[in-house]
Amino acid sequence: MMKNLGQSSNLNEILTRTAAVSAGDQARWGKMNVGEMICHLTDAFRMSLGERAATAKRFPIPSGVLKWLLFRSSFQWPQNAPTPPELRHDAGGTRPSDFHDDRSQLLQYLDVFAGHKIIWPPHPFLGPLTDSEWMRWGYLHCDHHLRQFGR
Repeated sequence: MMKNLGQSSNLNEILTRTAAVSAGDQARWGKMNVGEMICHLTDAFRMSLGERAATAKRFPIPSGVLKWLLFRSSFQWPQNAPTPPELRHDAGGTRPSDFHDDRSQLLQYLDVFAGHKIIWPPHPFLGPLTDSEWMRWGYLHCDHHLRQFGR
């Protein structure tokens, strides 16, 4: 079965890896520093819960094909993938403040997201997602950025 945040073992894995992130971690790729990455993930969870708006953007690949690639294949998310401006620290996203407070907030949002069963807002790139697709997205998005910082 594909990993997702709806499975407690996978949620615990991501919570443990996130708790291990330290203020001194260096990015292996990308433009964000570790504090910016933590705030980006929190903003992304806030977006998924309908607390933060994000501008919709269409890709040249049909959303059904994109969802299959992202959620059901072994395809690893690409480095430097596009990010909605509202989730970027330099274009409207949350700016880092105290690292430990920011990381604690992310850990809280992970728990809220994983336990949430609502009518989800559409994803800005993928459109409407099911509960299981949102849980898969949450796992993959966290995994992508935790790997970015060696976690």
